[in-house]
Amino acid sequence: MNAPQYTRGAALAALLPQRIVIIDGAMGTMIQRFKLTEADYRGERFKDHPKDLKGNNELLQFTRPDVIRSIHEQYLAAGADIIETNTFGATSIAQDDYGLGHVAREMNVAAARLAREAADKFSTPDRPRFVAGAIGPTPRTASISPDVNDPGARNVCFDELRAAYREQAEGLLEGGADLFLVETIFDTLNAKAALFALDELMEESGERLPVVISGTVTDASGRILSGQTVGAFWHSVRHARPIAIGLNCALGAALMRPYVEELAKIAGDTAISCYPNAGLPNPMSDTGFDETPEVTAALMEDFARSGFLNIVGGCCGTTPDHIAAIARKVSAYRPRSKADPLFTSLVEA
Repeated sequence: MNAPQYTRGAALAALLPQRIVIIDGAMGTMIQRFKLTEADYRGERFKDHPKDLKGNNELLQFTRPDVIRSIHEQYLAAGADIIETNTFGATSIAQDDYGLGHVAREMNVAAARLAREAADKFSTPDRPRFVAGAIGPTPRTASISPDVNDPGARNVCFDELRAAYREQAEGLLEGGADLFLVETIFDTLNAKAALFALDELMEESGERLPVVISGTVTDASGRILSGQTVGAFWHSVRHARPIAIGLNCALGAALMRPYVEELAKIAGDTAISCYPNAGLPNPMSDTGFDETPEVTAALMEDFARSGFLNIVGGCCGTTPDHIAAIARKVSAYRPRSKADPLFTSLVEA
């Protein structure tokens, strides 16, 4: 099987067998620290918009780019190799809830440019930094009915998802992303629409970027919300030939461990990523989650010691302090190694 020839992100592929790569932490819970108001979200451009906009974090690349830039730079200073664009909900489908679907593409371009500027500021010849174009799951699902009384009902179809993801990916590509990160997957059919759109775009544009796929195990059943086990999820998406497969969000590292271990055993032809929440939600803590940086870092050190990891970071509730602590702890360990010829060809391409 021929290895992908990356036009962007080749340096990341080369880095993966050398050391454990650090991805950043939470964006949403970091934004909450700034205690922004409705006026911050609206800015001048959206001051007369008829719907409430507070909480639409993706608007901040227009109205408070200083906030997003600050968060990116804090994570880079903490040791992140990869920063994610502030685009988790930047599809037209998600933005339609705010009446802003028409600015989705522009939103992705602006977010990628902000992240690109920050990454370039911190990059050196010996330590390149990378921008991951974050592609979230959308608030609509192709596999699960929104009406408990009508199991066959759907509020979105595959082609609608594909078109929305294609638009998002075009913006991320234009803004300067090095890789695509399809993350927090709770519905594999949604993810398939995103992966189809990415492949279609890269085929037509001639730009080939690495793709990281990250699912979300929602509870102790070990399944994602649409019903698949971790193993079934991997086999459903491996055709996309991601540079890494992994898990994020929903669970803290302690509860996530058996599922990351399973992926590390069965996904022999790709790298493994893991960026868990800082434990479970805790409204009494400063971050809204249980774990201190030291606790999360110790758990991730166990993953690294056990040989599970190639890419590691944090999701909800994690901060630059968490990322710095994780980076220190895992630096003593080699990345998960694979003898599989496909993985070898991916990282040597």
